[in-house]
Amino acid sequence: MKIYTKKGDTGDTQLIGKRVRKTNERVEAYGTLDELNSFIGLAVASLQDEKMEDLVKDLQKIQHELFDLGGDLANVSKKTDEEWAIKEDYVPYLEKRIDIYTEELTPFRAFILPGGSTAAANLHVCRTVARRGERNILRINDEYEIPPAAVKYLNRLSDFFFTAARTVNERYGKEDILYKRNS
Repeated sequence: MKIYTKKGDTGDTQLIGKRVRKTNERVEAYGTLDELNSFIGLAVASLQDEKMEDLVKDLQKIQHELFDLGGDLANVSKKTDEEWAIKEDYVPYLEKRIDIYTEELTPFRAFILPGGSTAAANLHVCRTVARRGERNILRINDEYEIPPAAVKYLNRLSDFFFTAARTVNERYGKEDILYKRNS
């Protein structure tokens, strides 16, 4: 099977149930999730040591969930709650993992800049791309049917990445970089 089909050469792409321009907001939304998934892969590649096995497992689970959500966004046919691939129970799982990782961390009283370790910086990139994905989905929400759990999931996912980045720095003995207002 060839990887190229030449069907997109005119600037169109196929959703499930409809052909649209590649600039379509729905395509932008699931494209952002694909970008996020790639950045998660980069983060996973930078976390290959025993200290991070639990985090890597969580990140790989999230990669599969993002494929579920991307598939939902690529489907223009009306769906019932039971037909969506992204599920409400993905959200409490993220909350549970955030709580577990937070137990390892010292409380913070300032904004934290992306950085510390390379892996933590990668996870901060994931956080910001997840936020963009959330905004993209909200942008299409009025026009298209989207999974009820989608916005909640992406909102919690960005919180997960923030906590994961801090956890990585903690486990590697790197300090979070605290924001200091310029005077």
